[in-house]
Amino acid sequence: MSNKEVKAALKSARDAIRNKDYKEALKHCKAVLKQEKNNYNAWVFIGLAAAELEQPDQAKGAYKKAIELEPNQLLAWQGLANLYEKPNQIDVKGDLADVYQKLLELYESGDKQKWCDVCNKLVELYHQEKKYLEVAETWQKLIRRKQEEGAEKAELHQLWKKMIQLLKDSTRNQDNKTGQLLLTAFEHALTSADTVPGEDHQNLYKDFIQCLSKFPHEIARLEKACHDMMALYPTISYPLEVLCLHFVHSGTLSEKALHCFSRLFEMDASSGPGIIGFGIKCLKEKKYKEAVESLTEGLQKTNQCPVAWHYLAEAQMKIHEHRNAVLSCNQALEALGTPEGPNLRWKNHALQLKAETLIKIADADAAEEAIKALEQIVDASNDPVVSALRGQAYLNKGLMDQASKISQELLLCHPDLAEAHALEGFIHYSQKNYEQAEKSFLNAIEKKAGTAEYHQYLGLTYWFMSDETKKDKGKALTQFLKAAKLDSYLGSAFYYLGNYYRDIAGDKSRARGCYKKAFELDETDEESGTAAVNLSVELGDMDTALSILNEVTGKARPGTAKWAWLHRGLYYLRTGQPSQAVADLQAALRADPKDSNCWESLGEAYLNRGSYSTALKSFRKASELNPGLVYSIYRAAALEQILGKYENAIATYQEILKKTENYVPALKG
Repeated sequence: MSNKEVKAALKSARDAIRNKDYKEALKHCKAVLKQEKNNYNAWVFIGLAAAELEQPDQAKGAYKKAIELEPNQLLAWQGLANLYEKPNQIDVKGDLADVYQKLLELYESGDKQKWCDVCNKLVELYHQEKKYLEVAETWQKLIRRKQEEGAEKAELHQLWKKMIQLLKDSTRNQDNKTGQLLLTAFEHALTSADTVPGEDHQNLYKDFIQCLSKFPHEIARLEKACHDMMALYPTISYPLEVLCLHFVHSGTLSEKALHCFSRLFEMDASSGPGIIGFGIKCLKEKKYKEAVESLTEGLQKTNQCPVAWHYLAEAQMKIHEHRNAVLSCNQALEALGTPEGPNLRWKNHALQLKAETLIKIADADAAEEAIKALEQIVDASNDPVVSALRGQAYLNKGLMDQASKISQELLLCHPDLAEAHALEGFIHYSQKNYEQAEKSFLNAIEKKAGTAEYHQYLGLTYWFMSDETKKDKGKALTQFLKAAKLDSYLGSAFYYLGNYYRDIAGDKSRARGCYKKAFELDETDEESGTAAVNLSVELGDMDTALSILNEVTGKARPGTAKWAWLHRGLYYLRTGQPSQAVADLQAALRADPKDSNCWESLGEAYLNRGSYSTALKSFRKASELNPGLVYSIYRAAALEQILGKYENAIATYQEILKKTENYVPALKG
C-alpha cells in the first residue's frame, strides 16, 4: 500500500466514522496498520470506533498505543478522556484525572477555553473523590490564569466564592494545607467584594469567622477577623458571640475575655453566648447564685457551648447543689461526645468534677458512680488528686482496705499533697481515731489552708474527741467558724455552729441564727429547720417559726416535708385552730403514714373540732401502730363512751387497767 493509498484509507475510515459505520472504519484502519503499524491516526480511529462499538478494552489499548507513539499529540488524549467519561466505565477516575492533567498541559499555550473546561472537569472529579487539597490547588491555577488574562474583579470574586463552596466540607478532615487554601479563598473573596459593607459581604464574613473557629491553631486570625467585622458592622453581634464562645472554650478567662463578655451582654442582653459569658464572669467573681442563673438561661438559648455545662456544674458545686451539678456534668459529657484535642481535656475535667460532686453526696450508690467516672479519665493513674478522689469514693462505699492502700501510696509518693493527708484524715475520722484524724487534718490545712471542708472535719474531730475539746473555744468552735468564713454556702458548718451555741454556749438566739442560715442554704436539711423552729418557739418568736414553716410547706410537694407539716399542725393544735391542725397533720401523714404520734395528734385535732367518729379512727390507728400509746387507747374509749358505745368503752377501759392499774382517767371513765 503506497503512501497515497494509506491517506485514502484513512480518509475512508474518517468518513465511515462520520457515517457511524464503525466496523467499516475498523477495516480501513487495520488495512493501514498492515502497511504502517505505527500510524498514529489509524490507532486513534480504532480507539474511537471501538469505543462506539462498546469495546472499551480495545479502545483503551488503541489510544494508549497512539499516545506511546506521539505523547504530545492531542487527539489520543481527547479520545481517552471521552472513553473514561462514559458512564459504563468503572474504577477509572484516577486514570481520568491523569488524562485531564495531560490535557491541561497540552492546552496550556493554546486553546484557553478548552483549558478552562478541562480544569473545571478535573476539579469536579477531585471533589467527587473528596480530594480537597487537589481541588484547592487546581482551582487556584484556574484563578491565577484568569488573573493573568486580566479578568474583572467581579469574575474573580465569584471564582473565590466557588472555591469556598468546593472546600466547605474539607474542615472535617483538618488538613492544614487545604485549610490554609480555604482561608486564603475567604480573604480574597472578602477583599474582592463589590459592595462593602453589604448583606452578601456580611454573610461571607460570618462564614469566614465560622470556618476559622473550626481551626484551633488559628486563634490570632480568628480574633483579627472578628475585630475587623465588628469595625465594619458595629451593630451585628455575631463576631462578638463567636469570640465569646472561643474564650469560653479556651478556658482562659483573661481581662480581654471578660471585656468581651461584658460588651456582648451590653449589646444584646438576650444573646445566649453573652449570657453564658456573663455567668462565667459571675463565677469568677464568686457570685455563684447569679452564675447558676445566667449559665442556665444562656444554655437554654444556645447549644453551641458544651463547656458551659461544665461551668454551670462548677457554680452549682460551689453552692452545694450536688445533684444538679451531677446532671450538668452529664450534659457536658453528652454534648462533648467522643472528643479529641481540647475537648478531651474538657471531658476529663467534667468527669473529675462529676466524681467530686458524687463523693459529696456521700452514699454508696453515688460512690460507685464516682468510681466509674474516675475510671474514664484519660491518664488518670498519673494524677495524684484523682487517686485521692478514688480513695474517698472507696471510703464512702465502705471499702476501707482499698481506701487505706491509696492513702498510704499517696503519702509515700506525694507527702506535700494536701489531698493525701485529707484522705488519711477522713479514714481515721470514719474509724473514730480522732487523735490521728486531728494530725492528718492539721497537715492538710498546712498544705492548703483555704479548704473549708478540712476545717469543718477538724472541728468535728474536736467535737467528738472529748468534752474538753468540744467545749474549748479554740478547738471545735474556731474550726467551724473558719469553715463558715471560707465557704459561706456550706450549710453544714452553720448547723454545727448552731449545735455549739445551743449545747455548749447556751446562746439560744445565736444558735437559732446559725440553724436558720443553715436551713436557708439547704432546704432539705430537716435537722436545721426543726432546730430553728424549736428555738424560735422557746424564744417566744412564733412569727419566725411560722415564717420558716410557711415557706417550707408552701414549696413542698405532696408526701414531703413531714417535719414542717407536723410542727405547724401541732402549733395550730396548741393555739385552738383545729381545722388547720387537721389539714397539716394529714399532710404530715402523707409523708409518713406509720407515725403513731402523728395519728394521735390528728385524733386530738379531730376531737377539738368535734369530729368524734374520725377522731376515734385516728386514735385507734395510733394504738394499732404503737400498742404502748395508753393515751390514744384511753381517748378511743372516751370517744366510744361519748358515741354511746358503752360496752366497747368498758372493754377498752379494762384493757388499759390490765396494763396500768392506777391509770386514773381509765378508772374514772
